Amino acid sequence: MMKISDTVKHLIIINVIMFVGTLTIGDGKLFYEWFAMYFPKNEAFQPWQIITHMFMHGGPTHILFNMFALWMFGSPVEQYLGSKKFLFLYISAGLGAVALQVGFYYFKYLPMESQALSLGVSPQEIIEIFKDGKVFTDIGQEFNEIYYASMVGASGCIMGVMVAFGMMNPDAKLMMIFLPVPIKAKYFIPGIIILDLISGISGQSFFSPSNTAYMAHVGGALTGFIIMWYWKKNQFNKNRWN
Repeated sequence: MMKISDTVKHLIIINVIMFVGTLTIGDGKLFYEWFAMYFPKNEAFQPWQIITHMFMHGGPTHILFNMFALWMFGSPVEQYLGSKKFLFLYISAGLGAVALQVGFYYFKYLPMESQALSLGVSPQEIIEIFKDGKVFTDIGQEFNEIYYASMVGASGCIMGVMVAFGMMNPDAKLMMIFLPVPIKAKYFIPGIIILDLISGISGQSFFSPSNTAYMAHVGGALTGFIIMWYWKKNQFNKNRWN
């Protein structure tokens, strides 16, 4: 059995503590209001949520799969990179994940807001008009899904770690529970990212729940790739981390 590395162990402990908090403090609702990531225009948004949402999870299955993936991919990556570089990669991937997901939300939200403003609706009235569904019924549901969405989970961080693992071990054999066929990491991981990208754009879910923040997965993976590519390119010059 593969030994768990120190930083991965501490990250799992933090995630478990936060999950226990959602079950025991304020029936979970209060913890989510504090630490889940809300759309920045929502009054529930707070700056610290950009970090804290990475340690929140929506249920036992969510945290179980994420922590299993963190142990399986994170430990060998940390052993290769060292604790400081691994933690930098992990948090950066999480930030890249939330940046792309929120950016995607804004891409869809701003045209709705512009449409309402062009019809003489004041900024203060936009939320209520969309919320009650009496006006703009064709886009009211999508508006609410964006405005009231809360984002939780370490998936974006883990996608960055998975990409790092794939770049380190391109020929490693991996497989999914739902598809027990060994596939090399250099094909498996890009395949997962492509499916997430398709799901994010089309709304069609393949293996994850329909409310998954697919673009966050893509953002975490892209950030992990950029960081690993930079480190590999500069591993022998003055920019190398020690």
